[in-house]
Amino acid sequence: MIGITLLIIIGIIIISTILFMNFNSQFGKSPTKEQKAEYNKLDNYENGKFQNIHPSPMDFSFWKYLKELTKKAPNRNPQTNVEVQTLDTITIENLSTDKTQLIWFGHSSFLLLIDGKKILIDPVFSQRPSPVSFIGTKRYSKKTPINAEDLPFIDAVILSHDHYDHLDYATIKKLKGKVGQYFTPLGVGNHLLLWGVSKEKVTELNWWGNTEFKGLNLVCTPARHFSGRGMFDGASTLWCSWVIKGATENVFFSGDSGYDTHFKEIGDKYGPFDISLLECGQYNEDWKLLHMMPEETAQAAIDLKSKLAMPIHWGAFTLALHDWNEPVERMLKKANELNLAVTTPKIGESVILGKDTLPTEKWWTKYDGK
Repeated sequence: MIGITLLIIIGIIIISTILFMNFNSQFGKSPTKEQKAEYNKLDNYENGKFQNIHPSPMDFSFWKYLKELTKKAPNRNPQTNVEVQTLDTITIENLSTDKTQLIWFGHSSFLLLIDGKKILIDPVFSQRPSPVSFIGTKRYSKKTPINAEDLPFIDAVILSHDHYDHLDYATIKKLKGKVGQYFTPLGVGNHLLLWGVSKEKVTELNWWGNTEFKGLNLVCTPARHFSGRGMFDGASTLWCSWVIKGATENVFFSGDSGYDTHFKEIGDKYGPFDISLLECGQYNEDWKLLHMMPEETAQAAIDLKSKLAMPIHWGAFTLALHDWNEPVERMLKKANELNLAVTTPKIGESVILGKDTLPTEKWWTKYDGK
């Protein structure tokens, strides 16, 4: 009887999970048969999955990770709430458009002002990067610099892939009525359509595809990563990095990516860049092919021919086993060896390109607990 009861309980859990994933719109929508037929014609799609340029297996052991996760690690999270610089609607509306500037919202989320356009990059304003609001790692700060619903009209949202720490259902729903256009890699637009974004507002691109938007040149460039929001949709949508070229400034956004030859190829084709926003955090030796190590982040900026680099994908959530502030410290050390200029703004602080002084304060030391 005990065995039968246990099997029934397990069965109920499995069925409940499947039903939850099938009927909860958080998980998004997979590509249609017609889309998959078109993807089959592409060089970076094979056997129903998008592919990296080079094989990128993840040497991941759940039990090993769980064991490490349970070890005492006092600096895996900040010791206290991370303070952010707050903004409001009027402040953002009145930001100067004379020079390109960006505001970091933590992790990989940005507001970019370029040529008078307001561009949101991988906006995540929720407290947890999770399909369930009460499960998962919590944001280091009690709030973001501004709430999504308080943002003014946004000309465009640019998305790199569909993982929860880059594509947030709640944020997209709150932004839906105030965004002019969305730009995504192939397949990601399906999630947006399910969530109520109109089809004419969504532009999907494959690697090396480009489009003009209000005078800006947007190029969907390769990344070395993966995708998926559910248990069975891995690599069903594409992941990418982005080139955002304005009249005078050229910006690169890495999305999530392991280090590979694509950085040099992008640098040769579209560089030099005035600033590169580069993944630096949530890494592990077991998955280094899919997430750069900090030293590789600095080298990627050199490959891109970038005048200035900014480490991102840290400062908001703990999604790996390293100390929360280790990424930026390691990246800065390597950048110094390579004579690479780096900016490290506080969350909510503006970085104005072309300005004589840029944010370089080591603000994270206030929270390191050492």
